[in-house]
This record gives sequence, structure tokens and C-alpha cells, in this order.
Amino acid sequence: MACRISELVIDCADPEGLAAFWSEVLGYRELGREDDGSIEIGPPDAGFGGPQPTLVLSPTSDPRTGKLRLHIDVSATDRGQDAELERLLALGARPVDVGQSGAESWHVLADPEGNEFCLLRARIRPL
Repeated sequence: MACRISELVIDCADPEGLAAFWSEVLGYRELGREDDGSIEIGPPDAGFGGPQPTLVLSPTSDPRTGKLRLHIDVSATDRGQDAELERLLALGARPVDVGQSGAESWHVLADPEGNEFCLLRARIRPL
């Protein structure tokens, strides 16, 4: 028996804004809201418990300190890396320097709240 990642929880100042951003990035939709202001987004056809984890954007007023110890990697499913980079930047992502050399095959970006994520070169098949 083994576990599967079912949800990733991201503490954030603006759950609405981050839910909108990540929904566009991943092709997700809103699945639900909690009384504390958390918003869960996930794949439109599967939702919680499906083959992909959902994201829970949880409100906090605590400031982020230091580098994230975990980040998300994304891969395009229907276009090359350069076209996907343009799309992500148009959605509000921004390039981030975390000490990369420039020779990497991935791009380090940040979402609208500064959470780092990487756009990998490999294109993967959609589920």
C-alpha cells in the first residue's frame, strides 16, 4: 500500500487571485470554498481524488520568510517551452533569479505572490 499526493496547500494573501492564476496555468476550475476563505481548484473532469492533485489556496496574513522549501514544476502539454513561457508571463508569472547559471533547460518563475515554480522543457501528454 502507498500514498498519493491528493492536495497541495499554498498559504497566500489573496486566494481569489492565486486561484485565478493557477486555474489558468493548469486548466483547473474552482471545486469549492471553505468558511476560512480557502479555495480549492482542480481538474475539471476529476476533482479531488483524481490522477492529479488539487490545489488549496489558503488565506494567511503571515509574511513569507526565506526561500520556499518546496516548489511546483510544470510542463506544457500542447505547445513548446518558449510558447508556454510567453503564455505564463502574460498570465502574470515573472522570471526569478535563484542562482541559476543560464544553461538550465528550465525557467524559474514566480506566481503573482512570489511563489517560485519551474517551467520544464519536456512537453508531456495531457491526461
